[in-house]
Amino acid sequence: MIIDLRSDTVTKPTATMLEAMMSASVGDDVYKEDPTVNQLEEQVAQMFGKDQALFFPSGSMANQAAIKLHTQPGEQLIADKFAHVYNYEGGGVSFNSGVSCRLLDGHRGMITATQVEAAINPPDFYHSPLTRLVCLENTTNKGGGACYDFNEIKRIKKVCTRHNLGFHLDGARLWNALVTTQESALQYGEVFDTISVCLSKGLGAPLGSVLIGDHKIMQNAIRVRKILGGGMRQVGYMAAAGLYALEHHIHRLVEDHKKAKEIGEVLKKLSFVKNVAPIDTNIIIFTIDGSEENFISQMAAKNIHFYGMGQGKLRFVTHLDYTQKMHEHFLEVLTSFTFKKRVFKKY
Repeated sequence: MIIDLRSDTVTKPTATMLEAMMSASVGDDVYKEDPTVNQLEEQVAQMFGKDQALFFPSGSMANQAAIKLHTQPGEQLIADKFAHVYNYEGGGVSFNSGVSCRLLDGHRGMITATQVEAAINPPDFYHSPLTRLVCLENTTNKGGGACYDFNEIKRIKKVCTRHNLGFHLDGARLWNALVTTQESALQYGEVFDTISVCLSKGLGAPLGSVLIGDHKIMQNAIRVRKILGGGMRQVGYMAAAGLYALEHHIHRLVEDHKKAKEIGEVLKKLSFVKNVAPIDTNIIIFTIDGSEENFISQMAAKNIHFYGMGQGKLRFVTHLDYTQKMHEHFLEVLTSFTFKKRVFKKY
């Protein structure tokens, strides 16, 4: 039995998802003639109460397009220091948009309205970049799957409105947050100018993200997608996977969250585990007393795979393909595991 807890991106399409993909009606999406893509875009736009949506091959491209739509070269966006748009998108903010990042020291990847207000550069002070955009991430990846307090999001929105700033949400794992908090997509659509949502993480589709917004901000989105190389042809097969995931895989996320919390409870009882971060959704971040590399390699020898996040942090991520049988076996392995802190090499 191989247990892969590196990410919720490692899933493969279910048999029924594959059936939906293979029976999809397709066309050339560059000409906007793919009926399944059009259906996906219309459905997601309606879910969030927005005018338009556009299908992208990846969440990074959707985020980068949103930043480009909101900003001009030389301007600045505000985000948490853990933000995906800064840490995990290859420097695309500066490369694609010529924009700098004002990074804030939030809590578990989440920032406050007070912090945003204090970080805005005076618009008449031409020595500093013009603040133009605020980017949030929900749930937070490096923050351990943490969910924003929606009231704080609304307070940040008021700051953005007062200062005429764009407001973008990297919602790669927003579905996890919605299931946990019982908030609605419509609530998020009312607050954010643009939102990117991912179909290939918790929902288990093989690829795809959707960028949502009102007509004014989205009218150039397809041009930006083209510039970034995101024009796709008969991609309705993938859009069909996304449609299937939206219908069948959102509510089951509670299973991933339950398993994550159960893993966390076992970790807290292990003598070599120093700290387990709060677990809100499907991401478990923890630190150990000893070499992370040794722990990773010793677990890999037992066919259990996961990543280190740097700075002494380790991460497990539960997902669609992490079955109950795997879960029970993994908990048994953890409970009986003896960590060899020092591994001596033979010469």
